[in-house]
Amino acid sequence: MASEIIQLQGDFNTTGNPLDLTVAGQGFFQVSLPSGEIAYTRGGTFHLDAQGNVVTADGNPLQPGVTIPSGVSSITVGTDGTVSVTQAGQTAAQQVGQIQLALFPNPGGLNSVGKNLFLATTASGDPIVGTPGGSEGLGTIEQGVLEGSNVNVVEEFIQMILAQRSYEANSRVVRAADEMFQQVNNLGH
Repeated sequence: MASEIIQLQGDFNTTGNPLDLTVAGQGFFQVSLPSGEIAYTRGGTFHLDAQGNVVTADGNPLQPGVTIPSGVSSITVGTDGTVSVTQAGQTAAQQVGQIQLALFPNPGGLNSVGKNLFLATTASGDPIVGTPGGSEGLGTIEQGVLEGSNVNVVEEFIQMILAQRSYEANSRVVRAADEMFQQVNNLGH
């Protein structure tokens, strides 16, 4: 049985963590897997590893890589993906990286490999990589915000009840047809 990836935007939840990022609109963050493959995710819960690299909860680094120097007092991520830091005791911010997003001709064709990660397939098409908010139709980046689940629990519950009632109705039809066939068979004897 095939599963469908719901492409709707989830609700935004403000966290205040400067490395919690959300794509407002279309696009996926790119992360490097231990195998060297590039995976795509909408999950924007990032943190720093021991070397100051921006990584996912599982330690997969953001691609292209962004490294935050030690001793910074603030990290700012612009809506265009520009990553800037302010060193302690300084007022001028310096740019340390640029987050890029990927867009697919058919995001429903991506292969889910678990942990909110997807791999490109021939069905999804090749990724179109660009600057957030750019001309490719990519969304913008919101800092200090995480995207919540895009599943509408009430709607899914209603669909489950409808499926159950349809099954019960079909079951009654089959039972009634079975009883009629039995009566027809008994008439012939």
